[in-house]
Amino acid sequence: VQLVESGGGLVQPGGSLTLSCAASGFPFSIYVLSWYRQAPGKERELVARIDTIGSWTYYADSVKGRFTISRDNGKMTGHLQMNSLKPEDTAVYFCHTTYHNTYGQGTQVTVSS
Repeated sequence: VQLVESGGGLVQPGGSLTLSCAASGFPFSIYVLSWYRQAPGKERELVARIDTIGSWTYYADSVKGRFTISRDNGKMTGHLQMNSLKPEDTAVYFCHTTYHNTYGQGTQVTVSS
């Protein structure tokens, strides 16, 4: 079972990034996919979640209207489109599957001028 995130980096406030999560080793399409983040000194928090077929999504209030979660079951990938980024979005972002409660290794997102 493996989840590999990519797409993080340094971006200015107001900018955009798209994170990707490549899955392997399990039946990706039948498990819920989520994105979490953890800022320095803070607890890991749920950012967004999508059901198995993309018909239902959840967003934390802090990102609602700015972030969009999606998945491509055929390619076994998930994405998190992040727009209008703020300094408080700075964190390590992790994708997660409910299959064996697995997290990826994370990708750093830094929002700073």
